[in-house]
Amino acid sequence: MEKPTLKNIILLVIGYLLSACGVDQPTGPGSLPNRYVSFESEQGRLYRNHIQPVLEKRCVVCHGCYDAPCQVNLASAQGIDRGANKQIIYNGTRLTADPLTRLFEDAHTLQDWREKGFYPVLNEDPVGDPLQGSLLYQMLMLKTHNPLSEVVKHNERLPADLFNFSINPENICPNTDQFEEYARSRPHWGMPYGLPPIEPAELKLLEKWLQIGAPLTALPELDAVYQDRIRIWETFLNGVTLKQRLVARYIYEHLFLGHLYFEDLELNNSNIQAYFRIVRSRTPPGEPVSIVSTRRPYDDPEVERVYYRLQRVESSVVAKSHLPYALSNKRLQRFEALFFDTPYSVRKLPGYSPELASNPFKTFTDIPANIRYRFMLEHAKFTINGFIKGAVCRGQVALSVINDHFWVFFVNPDQEALTGIDRFLTKHSEQLQIPPERESNAGITSHWTKYSDLQATYLKEKSERLNELLEERDERFDLDWVWDGDGQNWNAALTVFRHFDSATVVEGLVGRPPKTAWLIDYPILERIHYLLVAGFDVYGNVGHQLSTRLYMDFLRMESEFNFLALLPGDTRTALREHWYQGAKDRVKQYVYGHAQLRTDPEITYPDKNQAKSHLYDRLQQKLSGILSNRYGLENESVPEQHRQILKKLHEFSGGAASILPEMGLLMVADHDRQNRVYTILRNSAHTHITSLLFEQNNRVPENDYVTVLPGFVGAYPDALWLVDSGALEDFVTHVSQLENETDYYHLMSVYGIRRSHEHFWQFSDHLHKIFQLSDPVEYGSLDYNRIENR
Repeated sequence: MEKPTLKNIILLVIGYLLSACGVDQPTGPGSLPNRYVSFESEQGRLYRNHIQPVLEKRCVVCHGCYDAPCQVNLASAQGIDRGANKQIIYNGTRLTADPLTRLFEDAHTLQDWREKGFYPVLNEDPVGDPLQGSLLYQMLMLKTHNPLSEVVKHNERLPADLFNFSINPENICPNTDQFEEYARSRPHWGMPYGLPPIEPAELKLLEKWLQIGAPLTALPELDAVYQDRIRIWETFLNGVTLKQRLVARYIYEHLFLGHLYFEDLELNNSNIQAYFRIVRSRTPPGEPVSIVSTRRPYDDPEVERVYYRLQRVESSVVAKSHLPYALSNKRLQRFEALFFDTPYSVRKLPGYSPELASNPFKTFTDIPANIRYRFMLEHAKFTINGFIKGAVCRGQVALSVINDHFWVFFVNPDQEALTGIDRFLTKHSEQLQIPPERESNAGITSHWTKYSDLQATYLKEKSERLNELLEERDERFDLDWVWDGDGQNWNAALTVFRHFDSATVVEGLVGRPPKTAWLIDYPILERIHYLLVAGFDVYGNVGHQLSTRLYMDFLRMESEFNFLALLPGDTRTALREHWYQGAKDRVKQYVYGHAQLRTDPEITYPDKNQAKSHLYDRLQQKLSGILSNRYGLENESVPEQHRQILKKLHEFSGGAASILPEMGLLMVADHDRQNRVYTILRNSAHTHITSLLFEQNNRVPENDYVTVLPGFVGAYPDALWLVDSGALEDFVTHVSQLENETDYYHLMSVYGIRRSHEHFWQFSDHLHKIFQLSDPVEYGSLDYNRIENR
């Protein structure tokens, strides 16, 4: 008989203690329970300290954010209470926008959620059995009665027809009345779906909790020191002058998705104690927040004045949507200097009509463009991450517009030739309109030619003005046009990795020199934000989502064109042809046909056949003072033995690389030191990425290559591996010899942690512990929906 562990004994004791507790149940037919108890009560402490951690470790890894199956978001008490809904959020074919169902925004009571079509996963029948009436319990028991061990041996691949692990599986969402048929027809579809059952002691604990009514609790009151920081920032954000109010609106519309935290209060914490969101409220500081809920952050609030407030984030943090942003005295001083030391006047506040509010070049024209650019630039990773991790959370429609691996640079905001940018942007603000002005029910093609023509005109005017400026000043492009981070800001050089329908942004120039690079200027950066973050609606119709994707094509090509401007003319043409192999001529000519530069750069290229490589080298030299090596194998935290072995894997390309998954996490177990985790990425090669629906037709697997990074890069692992330090060389050799799926099957059998692994959850717990200890600010629960069955 297995000896009980201390953890199991503690969980069982807690379970028995729970039997003495209870919550108020509904007293009549049709009434809804009030599950909320005081945080300081015994039930409250038990939920926060014991029940919530079980849900975080076992449930939130699949049930968080917009893509939670059946909208069962178990990352918060409110989400648990809200329950399930059969509406599919990620639906790229809907003809009209769906009603909004955002937690903490679109409904605030259980009755409101029931009226929106949500049904309970907890028991709400006052006279019924609290377990049999709980869909959550029924799903857990279905897995307990039908574990994976009944159909496969330990760590074996699951039968292909037993589960649907595709990205967009059929949405089957039974309620309690339909559960019997669900269980009969799909006996192995209990929860956790396609994974081992939770531990018996954890199940017993949840069972006791459900039996006493599933008490929930809100977060505790914040300490006075947190309240003081909130007061300072809310005072700054709610000034009375027109300039202060316009600046606050600009800051809000750019930070609204962020998880804000007080850096000085969290320095010594192994996990961040409190994150906040900046929200629009009907009430001023000092009063309870009353959220102004709108589809977009710039929609009409329909109140005389909005107040910008800091509201504590109540959900558990999930990595796929986590956008940490530090607030500090230093940042506050920087905001004061940036927005208010430069003299400019605001005579009238802009309105909220869609045509105006969706166009930041009109809305914020009174704030000098250099100030706006600086604000976005100085935290550029956060800005770019907005469209990577923001409202899309996932979404191949949005991310299929970018390559799997590329470097990002930024135009120098202090370039003297750009001193007239305000006049230029004001003159051409109409041409900078973007599709979100059509809101969430855009026509599929009716307005597209308008934006295409506007962008073409803008590109022509932009290139003509640049040619004039260079001729007037007798100058040519050189490396001074690239921002160096002011010698201290690592945001000046970023790397983007795409993992099919998700992506990651990291600091530094990571990995081998990529096929393409972007050089982003202010108009591009601002439009990316308003197109894919502030203006993107995940509930929008097919026209909205399609026009968003197509317009992002323009911004990618414009960013690439800016980078090509630093290369000799004949090299630009050759690279354009290489980057868009097989693309139609009208696609290749769209940007390059409307934007023409008449001069070569003032950069010496010893060999024009190697011009791109030379430019990469020069840029790395220029930025050497601020380049982060956090995600390089040369990082001093990487043991030398690991470094030498993993470098070989880091250099893989071609056939073996193409067989690997998009993103995998490798844990190296070392008995002499702490276990370490590395991310292994497969960068998929394409002839071009201008095709929305036929991406696979443009794949070039023989050009795929691998990037190995220390730490966690990505939120959706496709594979998990556990390798003893002494066997690391064998693992790399095994990977190098991959030729087909059978070879990969054997690799997973030796080193993989498959869905059927009997210690899957212990491995998961250890993986998350390493993540949290190594990177408490970036830490969030991983998502296991993508784990492959190979």
